[in-house]
Amino acid sequence: MAEQETVKAKKTTKKIPANKNVEFAATGRRKNSIARVRITPNGKGQFIINKKNIDEYFNLGVYKLVANQPFEITQTTGKYDVVVNVHGGGLSGQAGAIRHAIARALIKADESLKAEIKKAGFLTRDARVKERKKYGLKKARKAPQFRKR
Repeated sequence: MAEQETVKAKKTTKKIPANKNVEFAATGRRKNSIARVRITPNGKGQFIINKKNIDEYFNLGVYKLVANQPFEITQTTGKYDVVVNVHGGGLSGQAGAIRHAIARALIKADESLKAEIKKAGFLTRDARVKERKKYGLKKARKAPQFRKR
């Protein structure tokens, strides 16, 4: 009986070969943007978004900074290759979605980083979205000018 239990335990533990490329995938969301991220350890630090380099995709440095924040906080800059597919929303929302996805993928790669990432607030999905327009108004809350007759 005890021998069968040890056999079962051996089957469940699975070692990853050193030569095999391991990828950690995660999804992040912000506003209307959805980012699918794959990070590969022991990389050259490449950061590719929609088949473009991060410098080509994000023309403003602020968006690059936002996307790289999980790496900076965990001191893992340049240790992972990042491949991102992102769609929807604008550049700001896409940068936030990429940050969310990278934070999730880093935790899959190394569980010990969870405390730092959670403290920084990168695991929480930012649920703020644009409020819908109401009838009789110009925008969500902007009303036409009132005129007393």
